[in-house]
Amino acid sequence: MSSRSYSLLGLWPVINRWKFLVLAAVALALVVSVVVALVLPNIYKSTTVFYPTNPQTTDPDRIVTEGGKLELGGRSEDLDRVITIGESQPVAEGVIRRFHLHEHYKAGKPGDDAADQAALDEFAGSLTIVHNDRDAIELTFQDKDKELAARIANALVQSIDSVNQQLTFANRGKVLELYAQRRNFLEREYQLTYDSLLAGRKRYGIYGLALESRYLAKEIIETESELRRAEGEGNSGKAAGLRRALRALTKTDGGNIFNLESYTTGIDRMNTLYARFNDIQGRLLGARSAYETARLGISGKISSIYVVQEAYPATKKSKPVRWLIVASSVLITFALSVIFVTLLELYRGNLSVGKSRS
Repeated sequence: MSSRSYSLLGLWPVINRWKFLVLAAVALALVVSVVVALVLPNIYKSTTVFYPTNPQTTDPDRIVTEGGKLELGGRSEDLDRVITIGESQPVAEGVIRRFHLHEHYKAGKPGDDAADQAALDEFAGSLTIVHNDRDAIELTFQDKDKELAARIANALVQSIDSVNQQLTFANRGKVLELYAQRRNFLEREYQLTYDSLLAGRKRYGIYGLALESRYLAKEIIETESELRRAEGEGNSGKAAGLRRALRALTKTDGGNIFNLESYTTGIDRMNTLYARFNDIQGRLLGARSAYETARLGISGKISSIYVVQEAYPATKKSKPVRWLIVASSVLITFALSVIFVTLLELYRGNLSVGKSRS
């Protein structure tokens, strides 16, 4: 026995028989959907666009060597960190308290678990943070009040910036203390080396004058030559004076501050002191500059994000699309009505067949 076949054209007689029921259902859906669409409030959304900056360019312990130039961070870790902060519960709770959203959402009194959770759920449902195809962050907030939506979106960006700075600069005090310790240590070493240098100059008569050793050698040679000529000429008085002069040039106890014995004894030590003094002096200047730069960078508030576009109040609603609600409700009701009457016809047909066989 062949089975019965059905087609879409075969539905028309069924619809025609039940047309009043179908039309009543469609009319009811039309009325209800129109009422619902008119009752639904307008929802406005405001969007702000920003880039996270590279935290390495604003980290105080990198300012000294790399300068204070801000670089936009298109790195995935920077983007993920900013999105995670924006979707975090502490940021949401702070914004909810700031704008009194418990009252705005009619969730209840703050402090009640159910009310707090309802406010958080409503807030999370209104917030969207995405990473767009240009490596920027788009933060969108929706609300019935377009002015409030824009203010909340901008406040969220500020909160993200604040939390991001706290994460990035958590070691600010420690970094500045390390710079201060390094500067103080070099200042002490500088003073000790300077005192040693002064003591060495007085002891050895080496003052770091240009061509100091050359002039000493020249004077010794000339004095000794004069002494030999005086001895050769038999001039004992002049020779005695030249011997005393030569001794003063060569011996420490001769009376001269600058003499060969002191010079040869202290030249290596003084060269070491000079080298250390110059090294510490350069390092001290660098440490002072680093400390001042770090203190300036830490005391100042360097933003960790670069805002491309602030959120502004929307000029038109984003939802609901009322005509779409009405049209979809009517179409869905019509389709369900047709399905219902078709199943009802099939049931009645099978029931009548069963009775005729019996």
